[in-house]
Order: sequence, then C-alpha cells, then structure tokens
Amino acid sequence: MRRLVGGVVVAGALVGFASPAFSAVADGLKVAQANACMGCHAVDRKLVGPSFTDVATKYKGDTAAEAKLEKKVRDGGAGVWGAIPMPSHPGMSAADIHSVVTWVLAGAPSK
Repeated sequence: MRRLVGGVVVAGALVGFASPAFSAVADGLKVAQANACMGCHAVDRKLVGPSFTDVATKYKGDTAAEAKLEKKVRDGGAGVWGAIPMPSHPGMSAADIHSVVTWVLAGAPSK
C-alpha cells in the first residue's frame, strides 16, 4: 500500500494480509535452524551439501522443484550434488518441510 504524506510517497504494510507463501518463506529459516539443516547447508557457501542459494539457482524456473525438494528432504537421496547422500528427515512435518523448501526456492532470504 502506498500513500502520499507531506509530498512524500510512503510505503505501508497491510497487517494481517500475509499470504501463505509469504508465511512459509518467513518461517523457513527458523525451521531450517531448528531441524539441523544448517549442519550440512549454509545460505551462501557449500558445506557438506550445497548452499541454499545454489539450490535456488539450480531449480529456478523448474515448476516441479517444490515437489522434488520436499520429497528429497523427507526421503533423502544422493547423486544430484555429488556422492555424499542427504539423510532422510521422516520426523519433520509436511508443513515444516514445505516452509524450508519454499524459503530455499525463494533464495534463502535472511529476513
């Protein structure tokens, strides 16, 4: 929302109107930190696994990326980023997995 105040355009937020996608992105970093994702991944550099920004770049424009990555987080896998396998995360809820994947695909923003 934008409005003119004293000759200056001021941008304002509509409180209470956040979309579910925005909420998933906002929660993604917290969920990643709470579920040991950061032990193998960093936002901007390779650790054991690829950086989250590299993942976002690789899957940019891939309409099936969300489903692929949610399955990968849940079930684990290997071969896409090298020989080191990603362990499965069967204890993560579907909502938490969705939040992390949405956040990663959005470029893993820190805010």
